[in-house]
Amino acid sequence: MAQKPLRLLACGDVDGKFDVLFNRVRTIQKKSGNFDLLLCVGNFFGSTQDAEWEEYKTGNKKAPIQTYVLGANNQETVSYFQHADGCELAENITYLGRKGVFTGSSGLQIVYLSGTESLDEPVPAYSFSPKDVSSLRTMLCSTSQFKGVDILLTSPWPKYVGSFGNSSGEVDTKHCGSALISSLAMSLKPRYHFAALEKSYYERLPYRNHVVLQESAQHATRFIALANVGNPEKKKYLYAFSIVPMKLMAVAELVKQPPDVTENPYRESGKQAAGRKQIPAPQEESACQFFFDLNEKQGRKRSSTGRGNKPPHAKQPRKPPQPPGPCWFCLASPEVEKHLVVNIGTHCYLALAKGGLSDDHVLILPIGHYQSVVELSAEVVEEVEKYKATLKRFFKSRGKRCVLFERNYRSHHLQLQVIPVPLSCCVTGEIKDAFITQAQEQQIELLEIPEHSDIKQIAQPGAAYFYVELDTGEKLFHRIKKNFPLQFGREVLASEAILNIPEKADWRQCQTSKDEEEALARRFRKDFEPFDFTLDD
Repeated sequence: MAQKPLRLLACGDVDGKFDVLFNRVRTIQKKSGNFDLLLCVGNFFGSTQDAEWEEYKTGNKKAPIQTYVLGANNQETVSYFQHADGCELAENITYLGRKGVFTGSSGLQIVYLSGTESLDEPVPAYSFSPKDVSSLRTMLCSTSQFKGVDILLTSPWPKYVGSFGNSSGEVDTKHCGSALISSLAMSLKPRYHFAALEKSYYERLPYRNHVVLQESAQHATRFIALANVGNPEKKKYLYAFSIVPMKLMAVAELVKQPPDVTENPYRESGKQAAGRKQIPAPQEESACQFFFDLNEKQGRKRSSTGRGNKPPHAKQPRKPPQPPGPCWFCLASPEVEKHLVVNIGTHCYLALAKGGLSDDHVLILPIGHYQSVVELSAEVVEEVEKYKATLKRFFKSRGKRCVLFERNYRSHHLQLQVIPVPLSCCVTGEIKDAFITQAQEQQIELLEIPEHSDIKQIAQPGAAYFYVELDTGEKLFHRIKKNFPLQFGREVLASEAILNIPEKADWRQCQTSKDEEEALARRFRKDFEPFDFTLDD
């Protein structure tokens, strides 16, 4: 069965005309059906404060579609974008971040770069540098398996994009645009590249990403520059398109060349290239990674500092499974409380627990939809183990040991609870005894299993169970046959024998405000950064 294409919208400079844009989107969706996502490039905000934005920020108005925007292109709008790694600006409106990638279980891969080009040091908050471009290139292109990306989002046009192509109208692409973005587009080979800022619509003829008769055929790239929203000349500012992620396409279909395809505008003869200023090869810098799921119903965001100097694994991960319905923990899902996410890897992410037993009570969660550890694929298990080992080192440095448990019962998405316990509270043996004692009191058969045993050898996929792992490597396991107390793990750790906070046994009784949760998440990210293996993976 053929993969159903994703239906996306791309938009040029909004310039603060939010009502105009979203009313137009509503009209389009009413006529043509719902789209999965709206991607905005260029200036999202106007240069002055606008009461119209307050309506969306306060929730009086709501965007009709999941909307993702690039960051500031000038000093006047920097204040709207408080976090370099992205944040939610209003309901259904999310700032992606300075630079990064979002990828999801749908397989679609989108690279984004906010701001305008700058060669100055320090780099302004509204600009990107050669290091930013180099880090994105290294993160994505260092594997022999790399074939390209589905979509590239930038605000400036790439310099020279009009070469060998149809007329770009009043925009002179030999003098306008960013040479750094040209270099990035040349390396990343996006199937679609969207840009704005020039107040002009330009759909370039598709261009090749291979040299004819010298290289194997590759997919073509389509560059589309979009005008500003509500412009009086009625230039096109919204672009609708359907796309199947390249990872899900047959090679023959992917590399099929359009009849009007041209040469690559960024690949020139030696004589032509000699006249151009060469783009510097800067020292590498870590790139931000964002992983989204763009399935036919939803789009999602998560943030993290991405990979550093080492290339990613050559082996491509298998497509993660999709949830049958809404899921609070699939990173792709709109239901995810994104402000609680504190770190993201390739297959898993960390989030602060809602109503945690402590300020640094975290969850290890798979990005894709897996119900339990037993069902995880090998590459996801590997990253789960990395997170476990890293968290043990992190908490040890802070005078704590950590206890991990999983309850695969009346839950739909794997949640590995990681709770730090101060070394001064008790020894590991006392924690183990507390679990066994309370299990006996509730007639729960909690068995100790061999330290190096694999839980997959004990439980079959779909089987209900409760599992505890101590910092010594000792493991306790209970096979759930009928009923099981949902808060058992929390009750043991909150008891007088361990943390002595029995009032926090039920997470619903210890929730805090969103502002407090955001503050705790920022603090955890900062503290965890020296231990973050995703920075040097």
